Amino acid sequence: MMDLGRLRALHAVAVHGSVGKAAVALGFTSSAVSQQISKLERETRTVLLERQGRGVVLTDAAQELAGTARQVLALVEQAEVTLEQQRGQAIGQLRVASFATGARGLLPGALAELRVSCPELEIRLLETDPYLAGELVARGEVDLAVVQDWPSVPLPVPEGVSRLDLGLDPVDLLLRAEDPLAALTEVPVAKLLGQRWTSVPPGNICHDWLVRTMREAGEEPDVLYQVGEFETQIALIAAGLGLGLVPRLGRGPLPAGVVARPVVPRPTRRVFTLWRTQASRRPAIIAALDALRRRWPLRDAAQGPGEAAG
Repeated sequence: MMDLGRLRALHAVAVHGSVGKAAVALGFTSSAVSQQISKLERETRTVLLERQGRGVVLTDAAQELAGTARQVLALVEQAEVTLEQQRGQAIGQLRVASFATGARGLLPGALAELRVSCPELEIRLLETDPYLAGELVARGEVDLAVVQDWPSVPLPVPEGVSRLDLGLDPVDLLLRAEDPLAALTEVPVAKLLGQRWTSVPPGNICHDWLVRTMREAGEEPDVLYQVGEFETQIALIAAGLGLGLVPRLGRGPLPAGVVARPVVPRPTRRVFTLWRTQASRRPAIIAALDALRRRWPLRDAAQGPGEAAG
């Protein structure tokens, strides 16, 4: 009989495309995942991974087995949901994915609350881009995802995945206090033409929003500095190297000399959660959604317009 953990490791490699990425998703080391695959090869007397360049690829037999593993894992999840529901307690493992500022500005409080209220629940957190999070939920790689999108760049929700809206995350223009735009109470988008920008790299939902917004205003934005962390963007802005549109969620107090100004029309992110519909009855999912809903208004109330929530 094939070991369930080894099938899970193979499925993760198939989903993520490499042993290293599968290890991150599973919370293991790359060596541990490779050992699981090797044991599964001996178990099935089948070659499952082949070297290709500096990485590995799944053989045809492995692809077939990975498809079966997905079905098996889905059945196991249904059984776990049923048992957990009958017990009436959040138990087992809850794998959560989140975009970076959600992981920093919202999840610490929610996960700490769950740790107290659900002591038998083991929670794992994976930081990932919203574009990937929905598919991770749909494929069963994570149980719950906190994601964000923009009204002009809606995030598609895969079939079989449910959604709960948490709230709106305002976005401010950050700039040096001596910048002429800082004298304005509100900054019209038209005033942002011809500026130098810091932003996240292309392929990120926030970058896509900036490009679309500025194109609609009449120009291609000049993004000189492409960095993944908003904190790094703020440091570049503090050095006078450009402007940035930075959400409040997960944003701490601004450094000396940097101010925040609202933009008109006001850009706002939508923050919501995703989970597999078939797991809606699972007590761990219900408890996590309740914790996230409770923490969202606390985060808003704790921060003023000059600081950011995240």
